[in-house]
Amino acid sequence: MGKNDFLTPKAIANRIKAKGLQKLRWYCQMCQKQCRDENGFKCHCMSESHQRQMLIFGENPNRVVEGYSEEFETSFLEHMKRSHRFSRIAATVIYNEYINDRHHVHMNSTEWATLTEFVKHLGRTGKCKVEETPKGWFITYIDRDSETLFKEREKMKRVKADLAEEEKQEREIKKQIERVYQSMPNADNVEGHGGEEVSRELKVESGVKIGFALGGLKKEKGEKGESLKLVFEEVEDERKSKKSKTGGGNGSGTGGAGGLALEELMREEERKKERVNRKDYWVCEGIIVKVMSKALAEKGYYKQKGLVKKVIDKYVGEIEMLESKHVLRVDQQELETVIPQIGCLVKIVNGAYRGSNARLLAVDTDKFCAKVQIEKGVYDGRVLKAVEYEDICKLA
Repeated sequence: MGKNDFLTPKAIANRIKAKGLQKLRWYCQMCQKQCRDENGFKCHCMSESHQRQMLIFGENPNRVVEGYSEEFETSFLEHMKRSHRFSRIAATVIYNEYINDRHHVHMNSTEWATLTEFVKHLGRTGKCKVEETPKGWFITYIDRDSETLFKEREKMKRVKADLAEEEKQEREIKKQIERVYQSMPNADNVEGHGGEEVSRELKVESGVKIGFALGGLKKEKGEKGESLKLVFEEVEDERKSKKSKTGGGNGSGTGGAGGLALEELMREEERKKERVNRKDYWVCEGIIVKVMSKALAEKGYYKQKGLVKKVIDKYVGEIEMLESKHVLRVDQQELETVIPQIGCLVKIVNGAYRGSNARLLAVDTDKFCAKVQIEKGVYDGRVLKAVEYEDICKLA
C-alpha cells in the first residue's frame, strides 16, 4: 500500500478533519477549496492553480462578485422557501442552517460584508419582510410564486362572487317584500304611490290596545268560547308585550296574513344564510385571539393574546403574540375569541353574516351573547341582537 493511498491512516485522518465546517477566512471561493490552517491557506495561495483563477478574476472582478452575490441570494431564498415559507424567524437561525452545507457560496465572496447588510438588501428589494427587534433581525419570506399568486387571485374572485351573490339575494328579497305589500288590499296604507315603503307613526290613545290576528284563522258564527289568539303590544309607559283573546279578527286577518308571510320569508332567508355560512372553522386574519393551550403554559403563552397573521389550511392560525412578538402556529381548538369593550370593532367569524365587520353595542353576560351593528358592506346598519360570543372576535 502506497504512502498516500486512499485507505491509509493518514488519508482517513485527513478526510475526518476535512469533514464539517472550517474557518471562513481559510476558504478560497474562486478555487472552492477549504484549508484547515493558515499555513495550508498560504501554500494554496502560492499554487499555480490559484494564480490562474486570480488572473481570471482580475479580468472582470465586478462581474465575478455579482455572480457570486446572485448565487448566494438565490440559494439563501430557496432554502428559506423550503424550510420557513410561512414563518417569521431570526436571520441568524436561517444563516446557520444555510451554511451547514460546506459547499455553499460564502458571504465573503459577495457584495455584502455582513449578514445585516444582506438582510437590509432583502427588505429593500421586497423579497422578505424585515423587522429589527432587541433580539436581532427577523425576516419573513414573501411568497411571490406564480402558483401562489394564482391561488390568491382565484380566492379574491370567489370572495367578490360571493359578495355579488349576496347583493343579488338582497335585491330579490326587497322585490319579494314589495310584491307582498302590493298584493295586500290595504297596500295604499303601507306603500306610497311610487312603490317605495313609507314609514308611519302610529298614534294610539291612552289605554287602547292593538291586535294582530294570526293569518288564516276566522271565528265562525254560532261558536262561543273560541277566540283568535292575538298578540298585543301596550304603548303606554313602555309596558311589556303580552297575549290576550278578542272576538273580532275579520278586519285585520288579511293584513296579518301579509305580515306573517313577510316575516316568514325573512326568517327563511336568515336560516338559509345561516346554513350556508356556518362552518366548522372560524380563524381568519386580522383578529385578536387568546391562546388556551395548556401545553404552552410553560413557555408563558397560556391565556395570552395574539394577532392572527395568517391562516394555514383553514384550521391553523399563525399567531403573533402581542407582548413577546413571538410567532406560533396554533390549532383553532386551542384558541378562543376575544370580546372587546363596548363601542369597539369586531369581526363576525361564523354564522349568517360571516366575514362582516361590526361595532359592539351591548353584551349579555347571562345569555353569553352580544348585540352588534354591522358596518360597511351589503348589510350596513343592520343590528343583530343576539350573536354568540364564539361568532364574534375583536378586530385588530
